[in-house]
Amino acid sequence: MSLAIIHSRALDGLCASAVSVEVHLANGLPSFTLVGLAETEVKESRERVRAALQNSGLGFPHNKRIIVNLAPAELPKEGGRFDLPIALGLLAASEQIDAARLDEFECAGELSLGGELRPVRGALAMSLALRQEQSSRSLILPEASAAEAALVDGVKVLAAAHLLDLVAALVPGSDAPLLPATPLPRGQAPAQPDLSDIKGQVGAKRTLEIAAIGEHSLLMVGPPGTGKSMLAQRLAGLLPPMSNEEALESASVLSLAGQFEPARWGQRTLRSPHHSASSVALVGGGSPPRPGEISLALHGVLFLDELSEFNRAALEALREPMETGRILISRAARQAEFPARFQLLAAMNPCPCGHLGNPLRACRCSPDQIVRYQGRLSGPFLDRLDLLIEVPMLRPIELAGMATGESSVTVAARVALARERSLARQGCSNARLAAQQLDQCILAEPAAQAFLEKAVGQLGLSARGYHRLLRVARSVADLEGCRTVTLAHMAEAIQLRRGLRAI
Repeated sequence: MSLAIIHSRALDGLCASAVSVEVHLANGLPSFTLVGLAETEVKESRERVRAALQNSGLGFPHNKRIIVNLAPAELPKEGGRFDLPIALGLLAASEQIDAARLDEFECAGELSLGGELRPVRGALAMSLALRQEQSSRSLILPEASAAEAALVDGVKVLAAAHLLDLVAALVPGSDAPLLPATPLPRGQAPAQPDLSDIKGQVGAKRTLEIAAIGEHSLLMVGPPGTGKSMLAQRLAGLLPPMSNEEALESASVLSLAGQFEPARWGQRTLRSPHHSASSVALVGGGSPPRPGEISLALHGVLFLDELSEFNRAALEALREPMETGRILISRAARQAEFPARFQLLAAMNPCPCGHLGNPLRACRCSPDQIVRYQGRLSGPFLDRLDLLIEVPMLRPIELAGMATGESSVTVAARVALARERSLARQGCSNARLAAQQLDQCILAEPAAQAFLEKAVGQLGLSARGYHRLLRVARSVADLEGCRTVTLAHMAEAIQLRRGLRAI
């Protein structure tokens, strides 16, 4: 009778929880039992491991009663990531490799029938968990996953292409080294669309700049062809560069969904789901729970084009994450929490035909149709938006005579400078200011405060709307480099939100 214990990790939301893979060999009728709340694909590991060991020329204990326990038992396990730990456990329990050395490592990897190691999801999450726990263990992963996990500083990551590579290093008395992983190259990110491509729309561009400074949510309303989508696609290029920790957080969520691209390391993500997306696609869910679009847009931009065409339940599901910056997915069996720090950017037409207010084409919608169309957006959802602007239609002959505007690089430099002012003052962006910080950080002049209080009464804004106006005015003041919020700053902030009353 013999026992071997190998350390691994299971994905639990965005966390990589520690799992002990216990392999027990005993005399008795030959069998292979796997316990510990394993999903179907984990139970299939028995056949993959058996074939991989045999095809690699290694011994499989056919005449033993094999029990594999994945502890803790209450934590669900899914995927093929436990193939490698189970295989190493069988080899250690049957004394083909040195069992004492296995305590130095954590490992994960899917095995092919020939013994090759295949990449697994969530390599970055595993590496981040090791660093957070300050563990001294090394992490063994397939080559592709190891290169991804090696992006995390302070964690020793080892790479292997085949099961035999590990066996050669772990047999008793061997001095064969395990090769450290080479981090993925952080290549040149693809060029982003430039703001200078858009002629005219000076007001919309300024609003986009203010939104970038304070991380404010923005809704653009206008007829088709006014440049709403083009403006939205350029917001990510105006935002300040991500810190290393923000880049790791963003990459780990994308890695969990299998969508991490090394070339886009440190580049803010722009997610633009189709308007047919369900609430689960936006906020996350499924079994096991997976991150939705709001989490995949972590520290980036979530662009909802044709906002009024989205399912109303899907839009209402965004309300809590917009306030809290996280999403807790609760199911009968388990819960999973994902980050949801995203900047919402949306665009919509003013009416069903799209030409309300268009000087080039007459609107053919009745007043009732317009009211029903705009009524698809609920009041509580609109109350959580910071900015709403109308993007006017420009005549083609007007566009032809307009000069090219400022480039994204020029505007991004101003945004970075204004964002630095807010970070130095309060340690966060203006949109993230807590209510109790407003009095100390907004610094509104008496005339500006009086004007705001009068406007709030006339526009019928809620307390949330009042606070959002203060935050936007603070961003306008930061753009101008002013310590206090003046009457002009407050008037511009109110003007950029008045459109909410029309809808």
